[in-house]
Amino acid sequence: MDAGYRNPLVTVDIIIEVNDSIVLIKRANPPRGWALPGGFVDYGESLEEAAIREAKEETSLDIRLLEQFHTYSDPYRDPRHHSITTVYIASAEGVPKADDDAVKVALFSENNLPGPIVFDHEKILRDYFRYKNGTSKTRIFYVDRIAARR
Repeated sequence: MDAGYRNPLVTVDIIIEVNDSIVLIKRANPPRGWALPGGFVDYGESLEEAAIREAKEETSLDIRLLEQFHTYSDPYRDPRHHSITTVYIASAEGVPKADDDAVKVALFSENNLPGPIVFDHEKILRDYFRYKNGTSKTRIFYVDRIAARR
């Protein structure tokens, strides 16, 4: 195998709905700022298992996955490296508590998002709110946009 061969890293992010709010974490590690809970998929772990584990590690919440929302693959979505993330929408009950690499966790709505939001999570949240409000069929939008480039 060529020693210079590299693959993108696989990650998951979770939009956790608690009542009418979503959970965001304030990151302890660079890049610092607010983000969706999430992280790297471990070897031998499914995307769904990783989403449940990462949500628990960062927010102390036991989540119920509702649906796979979208996969984001822009090579520049994370300034540290090329990563591909699959985003899940999940629900939870209770009060989130910061843990693992989160220094703070809080509930937000579309109209009171904090800043700065790191990675491409602001875009993901815009897509999510359009999807939830019924103003966008996110999955179709991306397929059409990619097909239009060919």
